[in-house]
Amino acid sequence: MVDNATPAIILVEPQLGENIGTAARAMMNCGLSDLRLVEPRDGWPSEPAVAASSGAERILEDARLYGSTAAALEGLHRVYATTARPRDMNKPVLGPREAGPAMRRAEAAGERNGILFGKESKGLHNDDIVLAGTIIEARLNPAHTSLNLAQAVLLVGWEWWMAGPVETPAAEPEATVEKGDAPALQTDLLNMFEHLEGALDEAGHFFPAEKRPVMARNLRNIFHRANLTDSEVRGLRGVIESLVRRPRRRR
Repeated sequence: MVDNATPAIILVEPQLGENIGTAARAMMNCGLSDLRLVEPRDGWPSEPAVAASSGAERILEDARLYGSTAAALEGLHRVYATTARPRDMNKPVLGPREAGPAMRRAEAAGERNGILFGKESKGLHNDDIVLAGTIIEARLNPAHTSLNLAQAVLLVGWEWWMAGPVETPAAEPEATVEKGDAPALQTDLLNMFEHLEGALDEAGHFFPAEKRPVMARNLRNIFHRANLTDSEVRGLRGVIESLVRRPRRRR
């Protein structure tokens, strides 16, 4: 059974069933159970994955299949992207040892985490990394930073496991938290991005056209760093809608 309190392990376009199976085995070693697969190359379900899982078959049976990385973020508040290559994105970068406690603290606050892992040959695309608020980069031998999929899952999962649960501090009797103050879900944030980018397309903001992907990624990174709440996302959606509907003044 999937434990919805633990981080979701999201494998983006994994290429070999055997690697999915060994990644599931690594998850089982670290007490993780929520496996999400984005367009596995060799299809799903996979007999080679089961054969390589060595007792982690239940994780494979419960694994969920998605057609896009964005869709695989359902129900998540914080997303981490694993990469060993420098990227031209202004995002916080943590090592696995720092990421483990950070995820535990988020869990103690009632938030759900997800960790993105790229395909074996090239890792994550920039369009996948932009979906994350934080990058996890392992500080390995600079001459050889390559890890196989299961090693990467084990490395990050181990640090989460060893960090251990964080005790939730007792709330003050008079303190109340409104629903709108909860951290925004990633799916709501992505919907806001699409709303904003659609409005900017209509306004002709993305010019020249070939720079649109980079310009859109930069905008998304700005909002990711803001750690928006649910109410803030809804407020921004209202701002965008007002600007779209507002009649242009004649000069």
